[in-house]
Amino acid sequence: MSSSDSAQPIWLSVLRLLRWDKPAGRLILMVPALWAVFLAARGTPPPLLVGVIILGTLATSAAGCVVNDLWDRNIDPKVKRTRDRPLAARALSIWVGLGVAIASFICAWILSLYLNPLTFWLCVAAVPIIVLYPLAKRVFPIPQLVLAIAWGFAVLISWSAVSCGSIPAATPCLGTPTWFLWGATVLWTLGFDTVYAMSDREDDRRLGVNSSALFFGKYVSHAVGIFYAGTAILLAAVGSNMGLNGSYWFTLAIAIGLWIWQYYRLCQKIIPHAAYGQLFRQNVWIGFILVGGMIAGNWR
Repeated sequence: MSSSDSAQPIWLSVLRLLRWDKPAGRLILMVPALWAVFLAARGTPPPLLVGVIILGTLATSAAGCVVNDLWDRNIDPKVKRTRDRPLAARALSIWVGLGVAIASFICAWILSLYLNPLTFWLCVAAVPIIVLYPLAKRVFPIPQLVLAIAWGFAVLISWSAVSCGSIPAATPCLGTPTWFLWGATVLWTLGFDTVYAMSDREDDRRLGVNSSALFFGKYVSHAVGIFYAGTAILLAAVGSNMGLNGSYWFTLAIAIGLWIWQYYRLCQKIIPHAAYGQLFRQNVWIGFILVGGMIAGNWR
């Protein structure tokens, strides 16, 4: 334990455990949930439902962070980016971490009681994926796919919450906006989390930890580009299927432009290490820009 950690009050260490000092990761889970709730409600969801979804994503992402740090408490000290996390630095005990994780899950559970039965059970179904995601890094070659599926639940949960407990079935040829959005979320998550993993490639390789950044090897930048391209295509399908107006298409054009710029940056031979985190955080802004487009795209 470093001297700064030992001098830090417990409540501040708990806030760091919940990653409140780095809000990008909390906000980026909120994005697909907001995409779904505003699209399903045609731009005007009940304010109380929006509040429940926002708080629910914050509680769920907090629980996920703590669970991840509990799994990785003996790995994180060996990685420069994560060695100062409270559990890795032994600033907090395992029991405190378990208590915080349980409290976060209880908060999410209480919020889910406001929702209809299908939405509630979708929330329950997401929990094992959240809990087991850190284990996937040890046994599955592309653990980011597991995280992407967890992110996809945010779409299904929010959409079913608005549509009174139903999720439209996809047709073989046309699909539905719900499943187009789900696919876009999965691909987008694969994209931005692969970028995030690129900063840890050397440490992950040394420790024997799997990641999509390692799996795709020298083609990783192109893989990210393909994920972003698929995201753009599916979001375009959402807009076309729902007949959204020009406001949505304008924000989608901004997002596509930024994704193209990110792909260009990733294809450079020399990339500053800090750039990966910057590109990851930029996706938060891209996501909220699209939220605005989805709201305005439904105005008539």
